[in-house]
Amino acid sequence: MTRFFAAVALCLATSAAFTQTMPARSVRPAAANSAADETSVPKLEHFDANLVDKTLDPCNDFYKYSCNKWLTTNPIPADQVYWSTGSGLELWNEGVLRDTLEAASKNDPNRTVVQQKIGDYWAACMDESGIESAGLKPLQSELARVAALQSKKDITLEIAHLQHAFPGAWQPGDNESSSPLFGFTGQQDYDNASMVVAQIDQAGLSLPNRDYYLKTDDKSKEILTKYRTHLQKMFVLAGESESQAAADAGTVIELETALAQAQMDNVKRRDPKNINNKMSMAQIRALAPSIDWDGYLKAVNAPASDHYIVTSPDFFRAEEKLINSHPLDHWQAYFRWQVIHRSAPYLTKAIVDENFDFFSHTLAGAEEQRPRWRRCVAAADRDLGDALGQAYVDRAFSPQSKARTIEMVHAVETALSSDIQSLSWMSPVTKQQAVVKLKGIEDKIGYPSHWRDYSSVKIARDSYLTNVAQATSFEFERWVAKIGKPVDRAEWTMTPPTINAYYDPQLNTINFPAGILQPPYFDPTKDDAVNFGAIGMIIGHEIIHGFDDQGRKFDDKGNLRDWWTADDAKKYDERGKCISDEYTQEVPDAGAGVKQNGLLTQGEDTADNGGIRLALAALEFALKQQGKSLDDKGDDGWTYRQRFFLSNAYSWCANVRQQIARLIVTTDPHSLPEFRINNVISNMPEFGQAFGCKGGQKMVRANACRVW
Repeated sequence: MTRFFAAVALCLATSAAFTQTMPARSVRPAAANSAADETSVPKLEHFDANLVDKTLDPCNDFYKYSCNKWLTTNPIPADQVYWSTGSGLELWNEGVLRDTLEAASKNDPNRTVVQQKIGDYWAACMDESGIESAGLKPLQSELARVAALQSKKDITLEIAHLQHAFPGAWQPGDNESSSPLFGFTGQQDYDNASMVVAQIDQAGLSLPNRDYYLKTDDKSKEILTKYRTHLQKMFVLAGESESQAAADAGTVIELETALAQAQMDNVKRRDPKNINNKMSMAQIRALAPSIDWDGYLKAVNAPASDHYIVTSPDFFRAEEKLINSHPLDHWQAYFRWQVIHRSAPYLTKAIVDENFDFFSHTLAGAEEQRPRWRRCVAAADRDLGDALGQAYVDRAFSPQSKARTIEMVHAVETALSSDIQSLSWMSPVTKQQAVVKLKGIEDKIGYPSHWRDYSSVKIARDSYLTNVAQATSFEFERWVAKIGKPVDRAEWTMTPPTINAYYDPQLNTINFPAGILQPPYFDPTKDDAVNFGAIGMIIGHEIIHGFDDQGRKFDDKGNLRDWWTADDAKKYDERGKCISDEYTQEVPDAGAGVKQNGLLTQGEDTADNGGIRLALAALEFALKQQGKSLDDKGDDGWTYRQRFFLSNAYSWCANVRQQIARLIVTTDPHSLPEFRINNVISNMPEFGQAFGCKGGQKMVRANACRVW
């Protein structure tokens, strides 16, 4: 997926961001949020080639050459962890949603069912005085459930209950599912992509991933110590004594550390072959007999599944030992924490602030809490996104914009078809299969063909936490109900206002929500050079995900099938190693000693490198149709080739706090913005041609990497 800053969502919310263990491949982070107040008008950024810093040498550091002026004049607001050229768009999008929510919140007897849902959700979220007055009451029934557990056999039903109450169980991500002990969902079968089967995933952590528990460097130890303090404070805020809170904090860390040790790491997890472990229910019962699987399946209303995908059998073997080795009171402490932690964003100011202080401030670097209205918009988009998405599309995405985007998509796909035929290292038989897969890609632009029906979701104005639970239960059961059914190819896993895009390897689709088809990424007022440099590169990126080091393992139907000759696969891996070696590097902006693992980011880096080449080829063809060339000059004095590269860099300009940079390098398969520009263009002779760069300069890599 476009998930460059998906890690931000991990810090600022309690749910995971995406819905597949073999993640849909995305290119663009959800753009940063503005610190502007509620009455300010957002500033949408528009590309201007003359914003470059001509005191710098483009052949030495093109990212700084393109972005330095913007970075200098756009510091990170106190309530944000990064700030990009897409930040104004994020605020504008949220403003559209807020207008919709506020209008729907008026207690008009003529409101539609949809307006009642989104309006009352908004009213409950914005009711700070009501939430304060309720205090800990919304937690009491949940904590009482945990206290009433009679034996470890009861743990299973508590897991099922919490999965219905708090988001995440159905959303396997890069590291794990966001759920206590395990995640559960309906997932396309890897070997028969036309059907949905049940999938059981590793889960159970509260920190971003296993490394936060297992690394022993000073910074990691410091974070874990602060996490212990946070745990203790939260237990006290939930009503425990200091001594009990200290003991419970130690228990939670002990259990979560053991779960972290058992988890598959995120590099190994990238390979779909490692997670495609088919098991029968009898085998699963033998794997983890302490979990009442029959009782669980009944509690979540799971249909019969032909088989089950268990993403990490070793994790469940270790979890079984862990359940047996710890007494019930330890697990009660763990589940109390799950209740408190997952409820935190929806409770009193004291709990919200402490949750923010650790997860957003300590882990991500935010200095202030976002305005409440922005948090409520984000929650409503998560929980009732299709209802809000209809209003957004009506206001923000014209038929003309959709038509032009589709035209660009087809141009980039044509460029890849030509590229495949020109490859000297690929055999004719593999080329033929690659073209079949390319022709099989379905292009989804703007919004889904049908909207989700939320009529069964019970939303009221009196409890924000209850509304979240109602929406969560609906979505969890919606995913579980897919088991045993044919795949719905029309479904999206992002809402229309999302500033992001993704490729789904099992549907073989590229998906571009209307939210990203706005300035500065897609600008109807700009020429082809600007648009192909920005959104065109993202289009190419998503298409290349079907042919990156993991996406290439799926065929045109979305099945996990090897369609490569052995020799071609070997040649691919050699070229891929060039990419992963290049991106295995120190990242000073993330802190001393922080190093990026190029094997974690290889898929995204391959998509970046291939995507920009395809976009440039598509631009060149479009210009030829107009009787122009890449090296012709426009009215501003820049060549179209130069404007293409400048627009591409401009769309990635971002100031990033050190804390979130560290988190991204540790957990996320996307490289930081600087490397998404400089590492890419240093592999391209076309860039050197555009700016007159010579061998020996930093933006001319001696050992240039290229897969596509």
